Amino acid sequence: MTVNEILNYKAVQEMIDITSNLYRLGWDERNGGNISYILDEDEVSQYLDTANTIRNIPMIFNGEPLIGKYFLVTGSGKYFKNVANDPEMNLGIIRVASDGKSVDLLWGFSDGGVPTSELPAHFMSHIARLEVDPENRVIMHCHATHLLAMSFTHDLSPKKFTRTLWEMCTECLVVFPEGVGILPWLTPGTNEIGEATAKAMKKYRIILWPFHGIYGAGKTMDEAFGLIETAEKAAEVYTYVCAQGGVKQSITDENFRSLAKQFGVVPNEEFFQL
Repeated sequence: MTVNEILNYKAVQEMIDITSNLYRLGWDERNGGNISYILDEDEVSQYLDTANTIRNIPMIFNGEPLIGKYFLVTGSGKYFKNVANDPEMNLGIIRVASDGKSVDLLWGFSDGGVPTSELPAHFMSHIARLEVDPENRVIMHCHATHLLAMSFTHDLSPKKFTRTLWEMCTECLVVFPEGVGILPWLTPGTNEIGEATAKAMKKYRIILWPFHGIYGAGKTMDEAFGLIETAEKAAEVYTYVCAQGGVKQSITDENFRSLAKQFGVVPNEEFFQL
């Protein structure tokens, strides 16, 4: 197979589009941010010889539950702004090896690169989300500007943070009815932050890493991106509301319950009756 053929793969095209948009929005400066996308083996085999391993890359995490699964991932130290011009250097297609402690590189990272340093956190979150929703395929991390800013000025309880976002934009309760999970500050790239994120992912699909960024999950690239995009829009509105003197009126619990009924979602009952 040639590089041109693999670039026709829909998943690769989606990754190129999403990384370009994330950079354009200013949510993934420099080499900030990372994405992992579970691929269908039958689809991958249409573009690659899956028996041909370019090299094996060790991990600091035992991903045994993911053995044999294929992923399209962004690279460590890679800039999202460069993905569209050189996908083969900045992206990679990997398979979790039979030992669970390494991955086989099947395509990409042509300069000798490796998957994102957050791969353990991604894999832990995939494992957690697959237990909740077997159709979950995407984990997306970015530095969404207004959500990041809110982590410095807003109460960091999931209940209060979620309520503020819900109240800023009517569609928020519909898009993330379970709310937003929030971690304490933890060192990036460690198993500790991966384990904490995965635990939160069993309850939430969007997790705030205070003073750092956001982790979002979804069945598709669009769903994961749209989830983060909606929360970020609400955080932006909150910024404007604060600048205009603060909240004078807002959506009520009664309004939220009517909204949930209309759209057939089940909101987190813990976040009512502040």
